[in-house]
Amino acid sequence: MTQWHQLQQLDSKFLEQVHQLYDDSFPMEIRQYLAQWLENQDWEHAANNVSFATVLFHDLLSQLDDQFSRFLIENNFLLQHNIRKSKRNLQDNFQEDPIHMAMIIQHCLKEERKILNSAQLSNEMEVGGIQNTVTGMLDKQKELDTKVKAVKASVLDVEQDIKTLEDMQDEYDFKYKTWQNREHESNGVSQEEYKKEQMNLQKMFLLLDRKRKEVVNKIVQLLHNTEHTQTALIEEELVEWKHRQQTACIGGPPNACLDQLQNWFTTVAESLQQVRQQLKKLEELEQKFTYDSDPITKNEKVLQERTDSLFKQLIQSSFVVERQPCMPTHPQRPLVLKTGVQFTVKLRLLVKLPELNYNLKVKVLFDKDVTEKNSVKGFRKFNILGTNTKVMNMEESTNGSLAAEFRHLQLKEQKNAGTRTNEGPLIVTEELHSLSFETQLCQPGLVVELETTSLPIVVISNVSQLPSGWASILWFNMLSTDPKNLSFFLSPPCAKWSKLSEVLSWQFSSVTKRGLNADQLSMLGEKLLGQTSGGSHDGLIPWTRFCKENINDKNFPFWLWIEGILELIKKHLLCLWNDGCIVGFISKERERALLKDQNPGTFLLRFSESSREGAITFTWVEGSQNELQFHSVEPYTKKELSAVTFPDIIRNYKVMAAENIPENPLRFLYPDIPKDNAFGKYYSRPKEAPEPMDLDGPKGNGYIKTELISVSEVHPSRLQSPENLLPMSPEEFDEVSRMVGPAEIDTVMCTHMQL
Repeated sequence: MTQWHQLQQLDSKFLEQVHQLYDDSFPMEIRQYLAQWLENQDWEHAANNVSFATVLFHDLLSQLDDQFSRFLIENNFLLQHNIRKSKRNLQDNFQEDPIHMAMIIQHCLKEERKILNSAQLSNEMEVGGIQNTVTGMLDKQKELDTKVKAVKASVLDVEQDIKTLEDMQDEYDFKYKTWQNREHESNGVSQEEYKKEQMNLQKMFLLLDRKRKEVVNKIVQLLHNTEHTQTALIEEELVEWKHRQQTACIGGPPNACLDQLQNWFTTVAESLQQVRQQLKKLEELEQKFTYDSDPITKNEKVLQERTDSLFKQLIQSSFVVERQPCMPTHPQRPLVLKTGVQFTVKLRLLVKLPELNYNLKVKVLFDKDVTEKNSVKGFRKFNILGTNTKVMNMEESTNGSLAAEFRHLQLKEQKNAGTRTNEGPLIVTEELHSLSFETQLCQPGLVVELETTSLPIVVISNVSQLPSGWASILWFNMLSTDPKNLSFFLSPPCAKWSKLSEVLSWQFSSVTKRGLNADQLSMLGEKLLGQTSGGSHDGLIPWTRFCKENINDKNFPFWLWIEGILELIKKHLLCLWNDGCIVGFISKERERALLKDQNPGTFLLRFSESSREGAITFTWVEGSQNELQFHSVEPYTKKELSAVTFPDIIRNYKVMAAENIPENPLRFLYPDIPKDNAFGKYYSRPKEAPEPMDLDGPKGNGYIKTELISVSEVHPSRLQSPENLLPMSPEEFDEVSRMVGPAEIDTVMCTHMQL
């Protein structure tokens, strides 16, 4: 079963997340038609290799041609048109930049897998009842759902009462006029009959007055219940969704879709619209007939104002940023925007009323609330380029909600004198900006101004600033919930390690299949807090310690080190990380404690602590229980890993010992997995046996086959010296790491000759 088919079996709340992945840049219909082919391609490799991306781009166009031929045979004119249009759009968008297409498809497939995993986990929790919090959330939602339905039922009840009231008033009016006519023609009416009719009219009037009071009281109670329900929607459910959106933006669990929230908002809005109509009906009844102490006259204005106020508040709160600003080229780094690069952002109205379709024109403004008075010195200013107005419509969404997606916006810095950033207290990546969105709803007797704001964004002018910009986005969304707090970094709060460790783990789980375990986080905690506090949940980390100060004796800060490792994993180590082959973050003392009780030749993989750009090394143990030796190679960076894959490096690694005989010391991946079992499936494919070499014929080219391998030369004294059989200090360990390093991978080669 294809991944695409599995997705289509999910509940609507997960399907909505799938819908949000696709837009005009890569339409869902192509995903549907070419599901199996798309899932069988290596888009991760294509996203980093322009030649391979170009090949896949042309293969994709060929696949679309085949699909067009099928529609031609089926004589399906509409689908023929759609497939041709999709092909033209792909050529226009990606002909000159096939890597961009590969990145988009890779991101979509990865996000689909996350949605499937989330759905599976959700199902397990519901079936097994393993988390009381989930049960509590479901109970809370059921309670709110009951309240919303009760509001709707009350409106219908009032509607029926008003119809009854209208009938009663019509009957009273008819009999009253009849009685008046008889009063003028009193000749044929006895005094007793006259009084009887007068008493009947009095009774009808009392019943009518009682019904009016009942209707008014019911509307009062209805509005009270509506206000209570609306408060829960706006101050609890919507706030929780916005917090989940913040969490999802920085790599946390995918945010639940808005469909359920929209259903509740829409039901309450429809109910309030009906109450407005009911009040108009009461006004009409009052104009036909009123009297002293008429409950409609006494309460009409107050009820109208309260209804309009509730409706206005609901509509204003329902205007939200469904998808935060993001560059399509960096889908996993939302809220960091580069000048001159297009970004997208999507708005949504949670009130789904057909009469509002194409009636709301949204305008985008940049830093609307930032003025000369409240901006810090050196704060940069930007202009928005592209179409900055758009009309909300139901065609922009998959479920008929009102939406507006801006796809072609970009920022350009204003080059005004005296606005240089380095004059102010904030560096470029600490400046927080915002996008505001405004529109206006006009209905008879009611005008509502709507405004919503994006989460704070960081604007960069060079892609090298992206890691630092992302650090700012992490820190803000981890510690603040106020989107208008743009001066956050003038005095950034400290983060508790318990929270920061969770966010760090998300940085790995959002781009791979594995987050960080407790041991890995403990090591990182020690780097930030010191060895005595690494495991403390109350340890506080200042912003400068996380992103600005150099760690220990290195010349780079903690976050840039983590970012370098993330890039190394994504481009060169993804499969090994996903399989759990890499221990990764481990102190040298802990590393030796793990290896000392293992068989000789046992090794583990860890990340270098001295490389800013990210590097990986392996350490192995030799000798017996009483005579242990530990060796680590000089770390491999992206330069070496771009030439030879890490599994092949481990497979072919050699040590030149005393007798100058090369041998591979690596036998078991910690704790006891045979090396070939752990890495065998990632070795380069064995080359087919070539034909016998013929220097004069076409079957041979006259060259001896060569292969790149890593070789370390170890001085005999280092292997045999008795003092090296004892446990080493960290300083000695580092020395060995430098001495036992790989030879230059592009100069040391092992040659093989086919005879």
